[in-house]
Amino acid sequence: MERFSEYRIMWVLVFFDLPTETKKEKKMSADFRKRLLADGFTMFQFSIYIRHCASRENAEVHIKRVKSILPEKGHVGILCITDKQFGDIEIYYSKKEVRSSTPGQQLELF
Repeated sequence: MERFSEYRIMWVLVFFDLPTETKKEKKMSADFRKRLLADGFTMFQFSIYIRHCASRENAEVHIKRVKSILPEKGHVGILCITDKQFGDIEIYYSKKEVRSSTPGQQLELF
């Protein structure tokens, strides 16, 4: 059994800027967010969603899913970083620093 490593565990970040001027665009944007949540992503900021993955291979599965639901308009970026890199994040609310909380190790049954 392979040990969990902060260099093997990955985070997938999805950044997006989608148009929301018309009713149709608002629905498209909301549907994209809902589908990210359904795939296990968590909202980090309003247009940044993150997902913890046990390996690079698992991250690739979720990246492929995001690519399959890309909206027809707007800009979407996908970034994959190691758990070690994500652990170096500094988060501030105004001038007050907040410690980031990362979820515990996830076990996959399949």
